[in-house]
Amino acid sequence: MTRLTALALPLIALALAPTAARADVVARAASPDGHITLTISLDGEGRPSYAVQRNGKPLIADSRLGFMFTDAPKIERNLTLANARQASSDTSWTQPWGEWATIRDHHNQLTLVFREKGDLQREMDVTFRLFDDGVAFRYSLPDQANLHHANIAEELTQFAFAQGGTAWWKPAYEWNREEYLYNRTPLDAVGTAQTVMTVKLADGTHVALHEAALVDYAGMNLARAEGNIFRADLTPGAGAPKVSRDAGFSTPWRTIAVADDAAGLYMNHMILNLNEPNKLGDVSSWIKPGKFVGVWWNMIKGEWSWARGPKHGATTANVRRYIDFAAASGIPAVLVEGWNVGWDGNWFGNGNAMNFSQPTEDFDADGLAAYAKSKGVTLIGHHETGGSASHYDGQLDTAFKWAADHGEQVVKTGYVTDAGQIERVDADGAKHREWHEGQWMVNHYLRVVQTAAKYHVSIDSHEPVKDTGLRRTYPNWVAREGGRGMEYNAWVGGKNPPEHEANLVFTQLLGGPMDFTPGVLSLSGSEGSTIHSTIAKQLALYVVLYSPVVMAADTPENYARYPGPFQFIKDVPTDWSDTRALNGEVGDYVTIARKAKGSDDWYLGAVGDEQARSSKVTLDFLDAGRSYTAEIYRDGPGADYRTQARHAIVIEKRQVKKGDVLAIDLAPGGGQAIRFVASGGKRKR
Repeated sequence: MTRLTALALPLIALALAPTAARADVVARAASPDGHITLTISLDGEGRPSYAVQRNGKPLIADSRLGFMFTDAPKIERNLTLANARQASSDTSWTQPWGEWATIRDHHNQLTLVFREKGDLQREMDVTFRLFDDGVAFRYSLPDQANLHHANIAEELTQFAFAQGGTAWWKPAYEWNREEYLYNRTPLDAVGTAQTVMTVKLADGTHVALHEAALVDYAGMNLARAEGNIFRADLTPGAGAPKVSRDAGFSTPWRTIAVADDAAGLYMNHMILNLNEPNKLGDVSSWIKPGKFVGVWWNMIKGEWSWARGPKHGATTANVRRYIDFAAASGIPAVLVEGWNVGWDGNWFGNGNAMNFSQPTEDFDADGLAAYAKSKGVTLIGHHETGGSASHYDGQLDTAFKWAADHGEQVVKTGYVTDAGQIERVDADGAKHREWHEGQWMVNHYLRVVQTAAKYHVSIDSHEPVKDTGLRRTYPNWVAREGGRGMEYNAWVGGKNPPEHEANLVFTQLLGGPMDFTPGVLSLSGSEGSTIHSTIAKQLALYVVLYSPVVMAADTPENYARYPGPFQFIKDVPTDWSDTRALNGEVGDYVTIARKAKGSDDWYLGAVGDEQARSSKVTLDFLDAGRSYTAEIYRDGPGADYRTQARHAIVIEKRQVKKGDVLAIDLAPGGGQAIRFVASGGKRKR
């Protein structure tokens, strides 16, 4: 169903001439259900601001709008509201893969044209979209007589929370890119935060600030100005402007997701809805969600190496063994890292020796590709740039043709270097240093995805630009890292705490899928160090942390030690037709149920933090009139991430139906995973 109108709507009221003495409301708008309202004001000096109310209560107080430029006066004051356009839309669209098969996009839209009163007479358009669960807005700078090119020094966008609260955030501009634990602080104690930043306000309302459709622009961070007021802080580039573009463009959307609780935030579709539709056409023949194993965990633990030598992991013999294991386990793919020339020596921050179409002499690429194909398995390639992005740019076509010729449907990319140290080399040979989320790198990441699409290859990017929903437009951008994944649990120091995954669900994963690499059933890292998890939690992560390509990160030897739990990893799918967030609190616990695409079966995952936790969930998501066998994997007696009992697990079955209530008991650091097998139903692995 589609409904569009350009007529004056009762939900929007306009007044085009504010008085000069005080701030006046010049426009109003409301969400389709009327619970969220927007007011636009101009103060006595012609400064525009927006404010958001929910259920009649202030949510975002008056917040400024505008731009600063490096070579022209700012656009912020002496503005009038010159024009307004309004529309309403109610559509549905289908994802080729995702958490939901079909997504509804129901919003009201208001576009405002602000014009300067002075000599320049420049115009700045701001478009607002109001959903029942949030507000988004973006700027457009038309090509005009006094603005043909924009060198943007900073946005003057503000987010002024109308009340205090608690924030979950990680710092911007630190050396380790996005790979930091989430801070939990009062809202007025936040520093400069990356998005997604999630806030629980004093009245219990949950808000998540992020952005959507980040294309040819600098990534946005949030700098606290004073009190509970934040301003957009664009990621810098190598030059003075943070963004440089010919006029006639729109910025990414600035998004304010709103819900009564944390679980409600997870059910928000605004980020995807604000992106352009699929530009790749029918991708069903070549984008294949699925699980993979890999020549990886032993390298992360330090037992194997990426570089050539006696410890080299990516040998023909090792890879053949992993192919055999994947085929025997019904797992469709094998990741191989360290297969190519360039890893010898110090490659961190210097990947100029990397060659993505030249294997090492002990890696029989042609033979392994043929062997994998004979076993019904594909290889996942790995392109580690070491931060040498221009060097990678020069190889994109040859690298992805090589990948496609060797049957690789997915390539994992990497940009391992300190933040702000990406190497950019211009056509004249001049070298510059860029941030991972600056405008130049935002464009680089998209070039990679677009080139890969030409060869029917999907991208799982590590050390990436943040996810802003571009998977809708380019569905071959299947996953990203962009946070602290399982690899931190391999190292002796700095392991992820038990609350980490319950933080991720309600922060980073609100932006999109994360390649977390779960499933380490040994619960052991390097030097025998222990992972802060129970074995049941490792299983639950396959449901809780969404990604269409999911690793079974442990080794074949360790999976052989735990055949019971490994069965769930073999069974759980990675593509879904429906998803329900059943409960949760940021950083404490979360329970999610998902229905397998092409199947009648459901799966449930629940994870907690360092405390033992109990909740009850009603099985309202199951089909009425049908019985299910619940295959339950739960923490066993005495299970505790701090003791040897972290491996204690109970695997049991019981019959359930729609409306039944299950108790979800989580040990400290624990979890629970359930497969609901429908009687007489369809199923698809």
